[in-house]
Amino acid sequence: MSKIAFIGLGNMGLPMALNLTKANHDVVGFDLADASCKEAEKLGIKIASSAEVAVKTADVIITMLPKGEHVLSVYQSIKSSLPANALLIDCSTIDVASAKKAHSLAAEDNHHSVDAPVSGGTGGAQKGTLTFMCGGTEKAFALAEPVLKAMGKKIVHCGENGAGQAAKICNNMILGISMIAVSEAFALGEKLGLSHQALFDVASTSSGQCWALTTNCPVPGPVPTSPANNDYNPGFAAGLMLKDLLLAQAAAKQVDATTPLGASAAELYERFTNDGNGEKDFSSIIKMLRGHADE
Repeated sequence: MSKIAFIGLGNMGLPMALNLTKANHDVVGFDLADASCKEAEKLGIKIASSAEVAVKTADVIITMLPKGEHVLSVYQSIKSSLPANALLIDCSTIDVASAKKAHSLAAEDNHHSVDAPVSGGTGGAQKGTLTFMCGGTEKAFALAEPVLKAMGKKIVHCGENGAGQAAKICNNMILGISMIAVSEAFALGEKLGLSHQALFDVASTSSGQCWALTTNCPVPGPVPTSPANNDYNPGFAAGLMLKDLLLAQAAAKQVDATTPLGASAAELYERFTNDGNGEKDFSSIIKMLRGHADE
């Protein structure tokens, strides 16, 4: 059993923290949002008065925050409160440069650190079936893996510092592109007179098969658990998809990589979220591709 400080108790962080308690870890949480703290406390998570207080007796510190600047701010604020030889695990999805800076901050005081962004959405967080993409030293990964197993089904060591973030943005660029492709195919199929089920039955067992189709199908019916059957409530919000696509484009620019489909996907999701759809599941972009995003 580890003593864990969990900072960031939002839609992803709270169910992850709850799974840690179910695995008999001693978890103390903190979030800047009072509502998140109250919800976590109601569900049995002990709440600290600040991030600094939360980490004082923790062996492991886990952060799940919106942006790189938030992660770095927390790392700076807790720096003087950390016990010796702490393990810092950042599960946020942030830019690679910020992830490497976070590792550097941890190393200044001889702490171990892992960047460990996740894939699997809120459903995976609740079920404990997330995939963790990890960057860090072999020693840090070995320390983090048993903790991550309480929250995830697949734990992958992708390489040195920042490699987890690199893998995450590459993976989500694939996902954003493939969701647009699947949505375009269904929009075309509708105009050609194909039923959703007929196209799904063919594509899901043929060369068009992909996760965006078989798990997060953008039309209601073929996959009953997809957000399309629940008014496109996320799931994985379009605004978060845009964030990841923009991170991928920033990384591509830094290393002079050519990603024309990634760039196009970012442009489409930016237009879609600017029209007020950022809180809907990212599969709802099919509405814009049909030409009526306001449905």
